[in-house]
Amino acid sequence: MTANVAFLHAQAEPAPALFEPDTGNPFIARAVSLRERFAEDAIARDQAGGKPAEQIRLLKEHGLLALLLPREVGGQGETWSTVLRMTRLFAQVDGSLGHLFGYHYSSLLSPRLRNAPQKAASLWRRSAEGNWFWGNTANSFSRSLSGRRDGEWFVLDGYRPFTSGSHVADFLAIAWEDADGGERRFAAIPADRAGIVIEDDWDGIGQRQTGSGRVTYQGVRVHESEVLGQPVPLNPTGAPAEPYRTVTPLQQQSVLLNVFIGTAQGALRAGREYTVHQSRPWIHSGVERHVDDPWVRRQYGELWVKTQAATALADRALLALDSVIARGEALSAEERGEAAVAIAAANVLAGEVALQVCSEIFEVTGARSAVRKTGLDRFWRNVRIHTLHNPSEYKTRNVGRWVLGEGHPEPGTYQ
Repeated sequence: MTANVAFLHAQAEPAPALFEPDTGNPFIARAVSLRERFAEDAIARDQAGGKPAEQIRLLKEHGLLALLLPREVGGQGETWSTVLRMTRLFAQVDGSLGHLFGYHYSSLLSPRLRNAPQKAASLWRRSAEGNWFWGNTANSFSRSLSGRRDGEWFVLDGYRPFTSGSHVADFLAIAWEDADGGERRFAAIPADRAGIVIEDDWDGIGQRQTGSGRVTYQGVRVHESEVLGQPVPLNPTGAPAEPYRTVTPLQQQSVLLNVFIGTAQGALRAGREYTVHQSRPWIHSGVERHVDDPWVRRQYGELWVKTQAATALADRALLALDSVIARGEALSAEERGEAAVAIAAANVLAGEVALQVCSEIFEVTGARSAVRKTGLDRFWRNVRIHTLHNPSEYKTRNVGRWVLGEGHPEPGTYQ
């Protein structure tokens, strides 16, 4: 084979498919199809902010909002790993939609974790029938929403910040602090309840369509039948909660780490596309094509290897979460702790790798790629703002404590 023929043969080789899932699961196949539709205007929507109303409609139309619900209440009985692999796929093109999709399920499942099985079953059945999308105003750090009892009702006044998904929600998972004592109560109510004002004022540098701004409550009435479980002390003492009641943070952290993974994968995919079809070689590179520059090849190789490593650790964390959820109320503190370590470790690496990939991709796409119309900046902005709300330092310390034999992380808001 002559050199020219070999060169042409090499040119004919198709590019590998990066981070494509097994579509044997029909829901994953639907997510792949939706990813392509979401990609069509992802850059424009990121720059505009606001509501991804059409995208939420498509999630409903494709029957993807009841995947984790039991079949007996109208769900599909799928696992968290399925939902989180779909979260990755959406985040490859739109971090906001990956975030909203994953957090929808965390809010939807919250009634069961409040030890209110009958109310949960009723809510889930209605949610499946109504094809509801769930948001939340249950921020656990903000003590800015108080409720007072009025007969069979609670009357809520105040606000909640960081209310992801509230601006496109049909139903809300909510929490407030009792005005008369140091307790927090939980409920689930329609998003259009009188007195709720969805401010839709999120103005972060990333995750522009998540609606993670403020929701104001002005005399909002919540009936006692809508309250989930017993009130929780704001400063708990005594015996810790049953392990199964503490899995919400593991679910939420799993959503975040898979948004990080999907964003890194998406940045690498988008960067490669730009490099192959639009980048020009540096004047002193000595090559005619940018892709022939040894520096560019090494950089892509390193970024792919690191993203693959982070993906593998994230896959391990998927299995850990599935195992925790499958155990249900039989979950032990030891099992919960093992999953917490696996998820924390995956979260740390996912965030670090995503920040690196989403920043360094510009080095191998070139100066012309750093303009608004390419939209490559959205990947870094999305990861940067999420990692600031989810510092890896404290997760790394928790993993280190465990390595040193000091026990599993204590259940808490972020672990």
